[in-house]
Formats: sequence, C-alpha cells, structure tokens
Amino acid sequence: MTATRLFEGHQLPYVSLRTSPLVPNVSPIRIYYRDEGQGTPLVLLHGGWGYGVYPFDRQIDALRSDWRLIAPDRSGYGRSTRIIEGLPLDFHHRAAIETLSFLDALDIRRTFIWGHSDGAVIAAILGITAPERLSGLILESFHYYRVKNHSREFYEKLACHPETLGESLCRKFEAEHGKEYWKTIISNQGKAWLDIAEKSTGSDDDLYGGALSKLLTLTLFIHGRHDPRTEPGELDAVRCTVKKCNMRVLDAYHSPHSERASSSLVTEIAQEFLRASG
Repeated sequence: MTATRLFEGHQLPYVSLRTSPLVPNVSPIRIYYRDEGQGTPLVLLHGGWGYGVYPFDRQIDALRSDWRLIAPDRSGYGRSTRIIEGLPLDFHHRAAIETLSFLDALDIRRTFIWGHSDGAVIAAILGITAPERLSGLILESFHYYRVKNHSREFYEKLACHPETLGESLCRKFEAEHGKEYWKTIISNQGKAWLDIAEKSTGSDDDLYGGALSKLLTLTLFIHGRHDPRTEPGELDAVRCTVKKCNMRVLDAYHSPHSERASSSLVTEIAQEFLRASG
C-alpha cells in the first residue's frame, strides 16, 4: 500500500493513501489529520462518533511541549474520505491496517497510541498484530465483548433514528461530518455493532478472537465507572486476560478525557504513564 503526504490551503494536512480496506472500491483515500507539538509521536485515535464529539484538545494543549500529537480522521469521518456502503463486521481490523498505512505515510516507524472507544479497539489490535511499531498504548473506554446487550436499544437508535439523539449532539455531528452525511456514518456505526453481536458465537465472545492475551505492549487502561457501553463483568474479563493489567477506573462516563469533571485527572494519569514508558 503506497502513500504520499500533501497539504491543501493553510494548516490543513492530508495524507493520500492509494487504498484502504475500509473503502475498498475507492482510490486514492484522503486522510485528514491534526499535527501539533514536537517530540516523540503520540497518535490519538477517535471513537465511533469522530474526533469533534469527544475531542482531545485539552490533552493536546497539555502535552504539546514534549510530544508530537497526531490525530487522524479515519475513513468515513470528519474531513477524510466518506464511506457510503456501510461498515463491515471487521471494520476495527480494517481500520488498524489503514492506521499502519497512515503511519507509513508520515514515516513514523514507532509511536505511542491513545485510542478512545472504537479507537481503543483499533489500538489494541495494533498492539497484537504490530507490536514492533508501538512504544506504548493508552486504551480508554475499551470494548472487549462483541455482544452488548445493555446497549442494544442504543445501537438500534443509532442505526434507525440517529436524529433522535438530541439537538445538541446532532449539531455536533453535523459540524463534524456534514449536514446530511452525518446520519450515514452514525447509522453505519449502530448497524455495525448490531451485526457484530448477531454474528457472535456467545455472550462472552470477544472482539479479538481470543488474542488479547497476546497484548504485551506497555498498556494503560482508562475507564469510566459509569460508562453505559460497558457490560457487567467486561472489565473483570479484561483484567483476567491481559497480563500485568494497569487499569484506572475513574468517576466518569464514556469519555473521561473530554468530560469536564475528569479531564484534568486523565491528563495527569496519561502524562505519568507516558513519562515512565518513554
């Protein structure tokens, strides 16, 4: 997979990938990204609603003097190439491949990665499949189980009626993804999670095919105690699976890094981990 770097206008960096498994019938693929600070690279992978809904802006401000923070919009999100056809069952794995191509385009051979929600799943897959490319991982609001019984109604709403999520949230989606397109990507996200559950072999079936125990990269888990997307016993299953599991559970919800009450603490915890690991 070849890639080239290009810029358009002022302060709008893009990477052009020849192909991406997330958008198999489109070439080239344009990946927009934010690039702030200097030093050791730290890649920030957004969740299933896009960067702008749960931004890492506070972390970028705090870390930019010591770290080069790079936050791409993966295919389907923000200013990057759109996905109209829908998300496949293995979209996390495809996104991991796209992320490696993105790193190659920027000539980043080794990096820290901080992934949130779906971004944490993608980051963990990279930790399993390409550990030589990683210096450390921060996995925030992590998903382990394929079946999310407590979230089924929520995913059905995303899939069929995303406009009912509330006026404020819909305005954020529109600003991030476009006036009409935002419904497509949010709906695709809900449908994908429903399909993942439907094709699972049981309630304890995991997103990593039983391979999460192979995650040996230095890893910090950050999780909200009140995260509505977490199933009962899910964090305990992670602790039993990952060797030397370093998990911080905070008084927060699904996005500790961007929630006002927990953002500063999350940044401090991340800084401590990054300094020790680096």
